[in-house]
Amino acid sequence: MPDFENPPEPAREIPGTSIDPASSSVAELRQALAAGTVTSSALTRYYLDRTENLNPALRAVLAVSPEAQAEAEASDERYRSGEPRGPLDGIPVLVKDNVQVAGMPATAGSPALLPARPPDAFIISRLREAGAVIIGKSNLSEWANFRSTRSSSGWSTLGGQTANPHALDRSPSGSSSGSAAGVAAALAPLAVGTETDGSIVSPSSACGTVGIKPTAGLVSRTGIVPLSPVQDTAGPMAPTVADAAALLGVLAGEDPEDPAVDDAERIFAGSSYTDFLDPGALEGARIGVWRDVSAGSGPGTLAVIDAAVDRFRKLGARIVDPVELPDVDKITRPEFDALYCEFKHGINAYLRYLSAFCPPGQEVPRSLAGLIAFNRRNADIVLSRFGQEIFEGAEATSGDLEDPSYRASRAAATSRAVKALETPVIEHNLDAIVSLTVNPAWLTDYVLGDHSVFGSSRPAAVSGWPAISVPFSNVAGLPVGVTFVGPRWSEPRLIGLAYAFEQATQGRRIPGLLPSIGAARLP
Repeated sequence: MPDFENPPEPAREIPGTSIDPASSSVAELRQALAAGTVTSSALTRYYLDRTENLNPALRAVLAVSPEAQAEAEASDERYRSGEPRGPLDGIPVLVKDNVQVAGMPATAGSPALLPARPPDAFIISRLREAGAVIIGKSNLSEWANFRSTRSSSGWSTLGGQTANPHALDRSPSGSSSGSAAGVAAALAPLAVGTETDGSIVSPSSACGTVGIKPTAGLVSRTGIVPLSPVQDTAGPMAPTVADAAALLGVLAGEDPEDPAVDDAERIFAGSSYTDFLDPGALEGARIGVWRDVSAGSGPGTLAVIDAAVDRFRKLGARIVDPVELPDVDKITRPEFDALYCEFKHGINAYLRYLSAFCPPGQEVPRSLAGLIAFNRRNADIVLSRFGQEIFEGAEATSGDLEDPSYRASRAAATSRAVKALETPVIEHNLDAIVSLTVNPAWLTDYVLGDHSVFGSSRPAAVSGWPAISVPFSNVAGLPVGVTFVGPRWSEPRLIGLAYAFEQATQGRRIPGLLPSIGAARLP
């Protein structure tokens, strides 16, 4: 469990200013940078100091970038010369540690990948073009939570256990655990997460932040440790919808090296996603309510979906309640059969690629079999909390994406997910389907693993449809988010709907860094 013995209280404001970065939007920070009210150097220093104070308890940040302060100083020089680089110039961004950043390893939380120093991922090059300061790498569920059937979300060999900033003994959910916890605790104003199935939206809900899982193909995967060539995507995690939309506009972009990014005319480049922030977007919108996914929850959680539906009605939405997602329960088995094969195929290719970026005398495993062997050799550390049953199951597959059994599993999973979502959308002419995102955060448990009651991510993840989780309410002090799902490439509409809901409900709460629910705030 996190050790948090009387840390110094982090400063709320940047010295010499009245700016509180923990409650300032990215747009407000950009305005302050442009006006000279604050420098990127001071802003970056604030977040680095806050990380030094709080990260021993949160373990949200796996590594601080040694270049962060220099990047901030370069941004300050651009502002002084009147030539800011882009929409995020001078803004610190935390990056999940399965995304390549030049000069730093991309470990996926595992010491097996420490020797390599690969170049920037495509999305990191876009962040740099926009002027962002890469402040560090966030902790994650090791191997994006695809190593063990009894894993503890937020735990990695290198980073330890990420804690939920609302209650340190609770799970942050995963696998973008550090990105969500880091943004919620204001260790950075923005973070990049990745998702295969739930890894952006679930920790966003559990930690009380906004997470956007984009349409598959909107954001490049080049330079990201792979799990699935079909479902993987990076996406923004931020305190607000507006901030997430600003980051999405930078991340989205056509990448000739990623064949999934193949519909460039649908990608709104630059900062244009912020053009869709419409506080009146819910007036007349047709919203379907997927209740079945959270039906097994307790009364406190069920009351949250009732309250959300009531707010939608008051905001002028036309509600279809409930909607059914046909055969949604039949997606899981073929999805995981497909993921096992896809992971072996992808990780074998990635490890061969990564070996070219190791210094002489050091190396990374060259295959999934090599990773399994590495973990066994270092079992006292790597396997100290849970095993590698998923690795072993994936290794038992052919790893061949032309394998008929694999192709049948993937086709079944995708077609069922698309049908589950398309049926109510077409039948009721819906703008979006809404549901609760995931149950409130559970106690971290290294014996039994995660205690997830429900999660609503699967249909959107498997179909490639976009999803946005927005903080709405809480149960016993633990955040619960509402997810908006729409058809492929409907990010502009979903952002408008999510923004209207957020502005009307103001559901985000600043975390208290409590040791446990019901405890007094730590000093």
